[in-house]
Amino acid sequence: FIAASLKNTMEEIKANYEAEHPNVNIIYNADSSGTLQTQIEEGAQCDIFFSAATKQMDALTEEGYVIDGSVTNLLENKIVLIKPTGEETAVTGFDNITEASSLALAGEDVPVGQYARKLFENIGNLDDVMAMEINEGANVTAVLTAVAEGSNEVGVVYATDAASMTDKVEVIAEAPADALKTPVIYPVGLVKNSDATDEEKKDAKEFVEYLQTEDAKAVFTKYGFSVE
Repeated sequence: FIAASLKNTMEEIKANYEAEHPNVNIIYNADSSGTLQTQIEEGAQCDIFFSAATKQMDALTEEGYVIDGSVTNLLENKIVLIKPTGEETAVTGFDNITEASSLALAGEDVPVGQYARKLFENIGNLDDVMAMEINEGANVTAVLTAVAEGSNEVGVVYATDAASMTDKVEVIAEAPADALKTPVIYPVGLVKNSDATDEEKKDAKEFVEYLQTEDAKAVFTKYGFSVE
């Protein structure tokens, strides 16, 4: 199960890995990390969880769904403010975002939505932002699409998402580290799957190990992630 913001990157990694391991078939379920957490808690069959935030991974670990010692904080991303390419806006940063007519923002259970709300809280304009006309996205991909299609004047996504659609969206500003305070960390870990065969468990473990190799890190870097 992978965070929606990892989809393009992980599809390339899947192709590379399966070319080297023809007996392994990797199947992704890409969505908001909060949605994926709930699916795992409700018994969905999953071998690996790659989250866009430590919160969801920590919760699953505490609840006993994750194999002890298998979690690695692998990547770091950035939070950015975007607008449709070529469109005008008075917004110059997160501090004056309320000058926009509408905002695309991920839901409260979505990591990028949680990061954004914490950022606005730290800046001191959360109440004003939440009083805006908000198009709430189920995941970061929905937010990116809303801005790319011009449905909203501005939106908050990850830097890697903005980089994947440079023909449709432009970055207005990157969230200042001193205002965000919490780094955007992506942990990966093995999920306890009683339905998996011993061979599948072995394959899952080896794939997580592969994600930490230089070959995989090169792909993550290409898509704009920082490797921990």
